[in-house]
Amino acid sequence: MKFKYTLIFLLGLIYSCQPSVEVSSGDDAFEKNSVTVMAYLNGYQEESLDYDALYNENAVILNTRIGAEKDSISLAEIKSNDQAGWKLYDYEIMDEISLLPGVNAETKIADGSVRYYGTWRTTKAATDSTEAVQTEIRLYESFDFDEEGKILYQQYYGDLTASDNILEGK
Repeated sequence: MKFKYTLIFLLGLIYSCQPSVEVSSGDDAFEKNSVTVMAYLNGYQEESLDYDALYNENAVILNTRIGAEKDSISLAEIKSNDQAGWKLYDYEIMDEISLLPGVNAETKIADGSVRYYGTWRTTKAATDSTEAVQTEIRLYESFDFDEEGKILYQQYYGDLTASDNILEGK
C-alpha cells in the first residue's frame, strides 16, 4: 500500500515539475484588434476615420452588394465610398456594440480577427420637399488584421441594397 502512495506521490511530483506550455489563443491579438474595430465603428458614425491608422495600405473590403460589378474594393475606393455616403446619410449603431473573437477556419483556434453583429440606422435628412427617411438593418462584419494590427480584410453582410432603395425612394 505504501508503494502505491509513494508511486502516486512521485508521479505527481514529476508531473508538477514539467514546464508549462503556453498556448496562444489569439486573445491578446483580439483585445488589441478590438480597439481598432471600435475606433472604426465610432469613427464611421462620427464621419471621421483615420484610414492610415486603421487600415493596411493593401486593405480590401469584400463587396457583398447585389449587382456589384466586382468582388472587392480597394482602400482608395473605401475612402471614396465613405465620403459619398456621409454626404447623403447619417449612420448610427442602435444597440450596444459587442465584439466577438474570430477563429481560423482550419484550426478552429482564435486568430485575432474580430466579428461584430449590430443594427445600423441610416437616415436621409428631410429637405424642403421631402421628409426624412430612415432604415434599420442588421449587419454582420468581420475584420482580419496584419501583424501591425491594421485592418487587412473586411467584409459585411446585410441588405444594404434594400436600405439604399428605401432611402432613395426606389
